[in-house]
Amino acid sequence: MIEVEGFHQRFGTFEAVAGIDLCVARGEIFAFLGPNGAGKTTTVEVLEGFRAPTEGNVRVLGAAPMADAQGLRSRVGIVLQEAGHFADLTPAEVITAWARFYPRPRRVAEVLDLVGLTDRASVRARNLSGGEQRRLDLALGIVGRPEVLFLDEPTTGFDPAARRATWDVIEGLVEHGTTVFLTTHYLEEAQRLADRIMVIAAGRIVAEGTPDDLGGRDLAPGSLQFVLPGGLTLADLPIVADCAVELLDGTVVVTTHALTAATATMTGWAVARDLELVGLSVTRPSLEDTYLDIVAHRAELPTDAI
Repeated sequence: MIEVEGFHQRFGTFEAVAGIDLCVARGEIFAFLGPNGAGKTTTVEVLEGFRAPTEGNVRVLGAAPMADAQGLRSRVGIVLQEAGHFADLTPAEVITAWARFYPRPRRVAEVLDLVGLTDRASVRARNLSGGEQRRLDLALGIVGRPEVLFLDEPTTGFDPAARRATWDVIEGLVEHGTTVFLTTHYLEEAQRLADRIMVIAAGRIVAEGTPDDLGGRDLAPGSLQFVLPGGLTLADLPIVADCAVELLDGTVVVTTHALTAATATMTGWAVARDLELVGLSVTRPSLEDTYLDIVAHRAELPTDAI
């Protein structure tokens, strides 16, 4: 559905994207992550047909996005990071007008229901809240039944309930065959939605994988923490093989790859002594932790090491 080979984008002497490759399969939710200034927005602009690539082969649905823009417009949906609407029109009117650009659009009532704007269908766009205007952006992106949907920070300004409802909508679209190219700063969003994640930093791809194994996340050690019971020291705790144990401000921190075994040993020890492990928590590195480590590591590398 999307193929990129040897893509470079230069602005004068500045190289915003320094030769990347990526491929997005049909029916996949592909998350493209990166810090501000990494080349993420530039890449998305080229894929959406708003900018021609300086160098390389870029194809969306088998076509060059900018050269074949007219043919692609009816097959692709785009939700920009920032968009504008006719302030005096209502959501129902805007969606009705937009639907005329597509050969087989969804019904306006269906779209309003999908994005949660049914009760606001007759309100002037200028009177919608920021989150409601963002929902209208999403409505315009999906009204044409796109084969590929570009979502650039789609849930910015949403409250948690609206964000989760939008995730349900996106997953429903994919179940019916839509391919999604997602950019987001919400790592929870990428964790929930993405089949695959690619991270770009300083114009280069620095990591790729599923939300669970990106950057070796599935192999990273986990952590078991609890408040050290009164009157005890670290020497009183059971010995657990292949674990690092330390005391930080009264909290025991056990770091290990064998998290299940360590948890069983510690909790079994506490139960046998009728002790309550206050503040007990068992955690593995979150996607956000892994992403920040990847980006920080990239910043520390010399240019010729990439």
